[in-house]
Amino acid sequence: MSNITITEAAQAYLADLLSKQNVEGIGIRVFITQPGTQYAETCIAYCKPGEQKAEDTAFALKDFTAWIDAVSEPFLDDAVVDYATDRMGGQLTIKAPNAKVPQVGEDSPLNERINYYLQTEVNPGLASHGGQVSLVDIDEGIAVLQFGGGCQGCGMVDVTLKDGVEKTLMERIPELKGVRDVTDHSNKENAFY
Repeated sequence: MSNITITEAAQAYLADLLSKQNVEGIGIRVFITQPGTQYAETCIAYCKPGEQKAEDTAFALKDFTAWIDAVSEPFLDDAVVDYATDRMGGQLTIKAPNAKVPQVGEDSPLNERINYYLQTEVNPGLASHGGQVSLVDIDEGIAVLQFGGGCQGCGMVDVTLKDGVEKTLMERIPELKGVRDVTDHSNKENAFY
């Protein structure tokens, strides 16, 4: 569990907001969009029971639970969520000093580096189409990827894979030999055209 502080003032403010939602057991979810990049933004969202992801970490507070997104967690180290009042009222502030710091280096394992670039550079672009890609395996220097969401069954996926994903990954990770797609694109149920 990363070292996140949610101050008492912030907890009281959030508990008040949550109580107005009239949903039993509602909590918050803390996540970072595009973590480890200059575009990183720390976000807090309402989280109704069952909306959290299986890999989230539960952070039990006095009046509610904060769910911490697994991908964002290392970037939330030393983060402080506070509620500051001034004469204009008050506002929730989130300081996450590590949100934009890449968590991988040249010596990180290959799979960690691939996952890192997928999360920070590839998926944010695919998200606008409701798609995402994840690493399934590494086969003799070739990243085996699975497309999900709107990318599954999309006719453009070969172009996306070759031009976008492979190019990005191979620029960032010189020893990578290429990428391959394991997704079955014959399932066109949720395809985005």
